[in-house]
Amino acid sequence: MRSRYIVKDVLREITQILGPHIPRAAREAQLLLMMHLEVDELWLITHQNSEVKETQQLLKWVERRVKNEPLEYITNSVSFYSEEFYIDEGALIPRPETELLIDEVIKNVPDKNSALTFAEVGVGSGIISIMLAKTFKNSKIIAVDISQKALDVAQKNIEKFGLQECIELRLGSLLEPVHEKIDYLVSNPPYIEEGVELESNLSYEPQNALFGGMVGDEIIKKLLDEVLKQKIKFFSCEIGYDQQDKIRTHIQKKDFKAITFYKDYSSFDRGFTLEV
Repeated sequence: MRSRYIVKDVLREITQILGPHIPRAAREAQLLLMMHLEVDELWLITHQNSEVKETQQLLKWVERRVKNEPLEYITNSVSFYSEEFYIDEGALIPRPETELLIDEVIKNVPDKNSALTFAEVGVGSGIISIMLAKTFKNSKIIAVDISQKALDVAQKNIEKFGLQECIELRLGSLLEPVHEKIDYLVSNPPYIEEGVELESNLSYEPQNALFGGMVGDEIIKKLLDEVLKQKIKFFSCEIGYDQQDKIRTHIQKKDFKAITFYKDYSSFDRGFTLEV
């Protein structure tokens, strides 16, 4: 790149560099430049002839994107439920479909003033616990993860939203660090079968947040067993698109009130809520 550029020239050149490697190259060029300049889309559209004086950092971002590193890790930013969160390689990138998990919890607890104790297993970046804390302001949330890196990412987001008094982070496996009586368990656990070949961009994401075991549903079944053992009233959980029958079989002889499954935006199974 030349040492002096204007916005429209930078956008054109980034688009040309990204074009052979990723879809939506023009849009991603816009997003990268907006993050680099710390401006919004309106500014970018109305300042096409403004000078871009420093491009070194931007070029490094483009080089990383060419290698298919996720845009969210490059910019350390991800949108979820109309909020912006910090993200890096220590935590799984939130997917839009996980917003449906939040909706599922809200559907089951219509009284937002409820004083409940939530637990989240696999807190990752903290987005689920944070949205629950913002929704149920009188409730307590205990958020667990096996990865300290993920907890560090979650801590940054919790501090960003000023929710340190509402959410307590704990390092550990599944519900082992939780000794309180839980009213509602929420989880987006790893549920992919080990050995499945994933898209190359997923190699940047923490593998222990993706693969759930030799079959894939092992962690979900362990959580189901704990929910039934502890008689936790509600458990909402994400699953793989082909795991509904296995989950029904696992609990068919157990004592619970109801289980309902919900679908994603493409009408594939995405999760369930168990009521005990």
